[in-house]
Amino acid sequence: MSSTIQLDNDGPFDVYLASPPDGVPVKGGLVVIHEIWGLVDQIRGVADRFAAEGWVVAAPDILSRGGITPELGEELAAIRAGDDEEAKNAAQTRMREASTPRNSPEYGVWAVASLQKVLDHLDQQAGCTGHLAVTGFCFGGSYSFALAAADPRVKAAVPFYGSPPETSDLSKIQAPILAFYGDEDTRLIEGLPEVTAGMAAAGVDFTPTVYAGTGHAFFNERNPHAYNAEYAAQAWDAARAFLDEHAAAAGQA
Repeated sequence: MSSTIQLDNDGPFDVYLASPPDGVPVKGGLVVIHEIWGLVDQIRGVADRFAAEGWVVAAPDILSRGGITPELGEELAAIRAGDDEEAKNAAQTRMREASTPRNSPEYGVWAVASLQKVLDHLDQQAGCTGHLAVTGFCFGGSYSFALAAADPRVKAAVPFYGSPPETSDLSKIQAPILAFYGDEDTRLIEGLPEVTAGMAAAGVDFTPTVYAGTGHAFFNERNPHAYNAEYAAQAWDAARAFLDEHAAAAGQA
């Protein structure tokens, strides 16, 4: 069962909710944070998959405020998935221009606070209190790290190809983290040794998983230039097991 609600943080924002099917016990609450394309159908599909596993899932739209509406994100993602290089370059320029608002420090503060509003909502749902987790992709992977640093209610975090918070914030992370990367995602891979060392120094239970021969966005089946079905399946199984181990209610994993 799914629906869309609005929460408020200095103005309303949409949240896609997906609940477990009848007869499936609730494991807890899971925040699913979208890629740079926003709350598009692909992310709703990911939310539905986790709900089928027993999670009450909330997938917020935190990019409309940052300049990328779901409608624009769907349009630009479809162009970027195509083979017309001129159109792809033009779409990249449109993306950069439209998303200027998200580059401000004020936006980052708003986004994390909004994600905490989503946690507030999940924390009130039956079977979710004390069993909250977060996962996200690309942009959402970065904000998965940020939410784990901002809120101790997060019991597990599973960022896909995201950038971690500043080193000074790592010690605030209390949740174990399972992070996924492709070894061709050069910028993130080059920084991973420093991130790993920083996590260790901060006492964070951090497990990076790096897949060979693939790059950014390997989990996104709507992106034929990046999708890797084998690694996506492996990461899905690992993410499910990790969330079950660290965040699911006793007896429901």
